[in-house]
Amino acid sequence: MSYITVDSTIKDVWETPVGHDVLKKLLLTLNLPESTVTNPVSAHVKISSLSKVFGDKVPPTFLMSLIHLINSEPDTPGGEDEPEKKAWWKEAVFYQIYPRSFRDSNGDGIGDIKGIIEKLDYLKDLGINAIWLSPVYDSPNDDNGYDIRDYRKIMKEFGTMEDFDTLLSEMHKRDIKLLMDLVVNHTSDEHEWFQTALKDPKSKYRDYYFFREAKEGDPLPNNWNSFFSGPAWDRYPLEPIVGEDKRPYALHLFSKKQPDLNWDNPELREDVIDMIKFWLEKGVDGFRMDVINYISKVEGLPDGDETIAEMMGFPGIEKYYYGPNLHKYFKQIHEEAFKPYNAFSVGECPGLGMQMAKLVTGDDRGELDMMFSFDHLENPGKGKFDDYKYDLNYYRDYMIDWMENYGNRCRMSLFYNNHDNPRMVSKINPKTSKDEVLRQRLEILLVTMQMTLKGTPFIFQGDEMGLTNYNFKSMEDIRDIESKNLYKELINQGKTEKEAFKIIKAGSRDHAREPLPWADKETKRPEHLKQTPDPAILNAYRDLIKIRKENEALIYGEFKLLNKDKDHFTYARKYKDEIFVIDINLSDKKIPSVFRREDFTPVFMPHFLESGMNRLSPYEARIFKKERR
Repeated sequence: MSYITVDSTIKDVWETPVGHDVLKKLLLTLNLPESTVTNPVSAHVKISSLSKVFGDKVPPTFLMSLIHLINSEPDTPGGEDEPEKKAWWKEAVFYQIYPRSFRDSNGDGIGDIKGIIEKLDYLKDLGINAIWLSPVYDSPNDDNGYDIRDYRKIMKEFGTMEDFDTLLSEMHKRDIKLLMDLVVNHTSDEHEWFQTALKDPKSKYRDYYFFREAKEGDPLPNNWNSFFSGPAWDRYPLEPIVGEDKRPYALHLFSKKQPDLNWDNPELREDVIDMIKFWLEKGVDGFRMDVINYISKVEGLPDGDETIAEMMGFPGIEKYYYGPNLHKYFKQIHEEAFKPYNAFSVGECPGLGMQMAKLVTGDDRGELDMMFSFDHLENPGKGKFDDYKYDLNYYRDYMIDWMENYGNRCRMSLFYNNHDNPRMVSKINPKTSKDEVLRQRLEILLVTMQMTLKGTPFIFQGDEMGLTNYNFKSMEDIRDIESKNLYKELINQGKTEKEAFKIIKAGSRDHAREPLPWADKETKRPEHLKQTPDPAILNAYRDLIKIRKENEALIYGEFKLLNKDKDHFTYARKYKDEIFVIDINLSDKKIPSVFRREDFTPVFMPHFLESGMNRLSPYEARIFKKERR
């Protein structure tokens, strides 16, 4: 790759993996079309003149940050036309369990490992092949288990290590694989490493974290912000005890009780890999890796660019979301831990676009098997705390781009919900919380796309029950630390309590973290929070998972777009002698059906009797199949 300079053109930048993804993110944030930078006039504009395209949104400091980031990545993706390699995780259907709210076996109001064991037959009947288990490690629970105090112990609220071993054994008896949640960007501040670092300045563990003094003339070491509001730096009580103003700061990109680990320290990496092997020796099948692309920070932890901070909302993010040693660390984990055990890995990688994703998930890269990208969860220019109606036409266009351009060396993760976001169904159409017919159709539409697009599906607990967002009444119902911190920040900014709560209610992670409403067990929660599982949606999940599993065309088949008129999405999946066509209405209104072929057999048409062949009902999805002779 040739180096980018201020004299390079926008076209030059667009053709680099990092430049392409940064410009895409810029366009998405500003809600501008791709043609803004790809049209013949803009494409030949020099970087030094980018302000002619974007105005004052891109000052010189932004340009230099962009150039530095682009030039830090010398590689480019390749081999996209090669045949796709088969793997069990490409054929599997995953199910995420958030243990605290999945199933309570002992009536204490907290989900636990024995509760998961009770429901393994339910998950097997649903068609699940693998479970991603959110953290069950020992933790003080500042961030619901994502602040780990001891990686080799089980949290008492969830059970014992013997319970975990039983869970793993019972899962494997049912041919269900287990992914642990690997949280190694940070630990709890109660972890032995951090506590030793505080007590002994000569300990090797002092360099396991980022302890820094404030910059001269500044109150903090740099201008980075925490994702949980406020600065990413706090002082901690060192021993021997010194005055508050003499304590050094420690970096925490999330809660104050989640100090970041220094992955540049080789001994830290060895300890983390040894911990990973501990679980792999037990028989764990792989890991979902929490914010794993944040583990490499730019040396010296320099200030973030103010323009990028304003654009992204997080000062400093460009200094660590695609850090200089990221590939090195991924390759080391893969070679020393995952590869010897044939373990599967999927990374949570916020901010990485498609081209950067290819460089961390390509079959030839030896890094991650898959990753989670999040740009499809919000419409352009919107965030999860914005109260708006999500447009599925954007989701369609986003998926078309990835289906057509991600290539055969990479595998996309297909999901709508997880433990960090409100329920997608309520964002698309808020009326679904009160309208049973709309809710059923929209939920079935979503899972139809999830099981028929090219990628690996990840179901979040409760998706199959048709759960929507909860009608929280006040901040007293909210337990999530991210929401609580943001609420305080909004009040400090001058919002009224009513205004601040409305924002929190729109995006709180607690929507996805309420206990599941199992029909056979009471839950300890207020009456207004209860929902009822929907059998029609559950049956649709079972049917669609079965259809996917029985037809390789829906797993490895070529994707071909057939229609993308407004509110319409029609596509084909082709593999060997099989062809599937999926015809979808993305709106809550009836639209004409464009696919009427007598040589195709209906496979899934739950609303056909109401709408007839010539029209699609609101949120209707149909699947047709043709076997070529």
